Amino acid sequence: MNKVVNYGLGKSNIDAIVSVFSKNIKISSAILFGSRAKGNFSQGSDVDIALKGNGLNLDDLLNASLEIDDLLLPYKFDLIIFERIKEQTLIEHINRVGIKLYEREIKT
Repeated sequence: MNKVVNYGLGKSNIDAIVSVFSKNIKISSAILFGSRAKGNFSQGSDVDIALKGNGLNLDDLLNASLEIDDLLLPYKFDLIIFERIKEQTLIEHINRVGIKLYEREIKT
């Protein structure tokens, strides 16, 4: 996976999004995929993010979505739980072009 640069979101917006994910201890990483990760996005492109984490459920997904909505950013967000994806081609796409926006630090 590539390192995050900007992808039409701006650093302050990325920081705000990452802060939402860092609040939920179940979220181990957040991966940007789709047109923004591939670099062929347009101004109106949505922001596709796959969340990874042990025990993530639909309540966690809803809470993260609501918190991101509360940021009042000018983008439409589509969040999914990576472990619940059934479509193999989508898994392969995320693994191939995904950009890691967030990864929880492992404390030792």
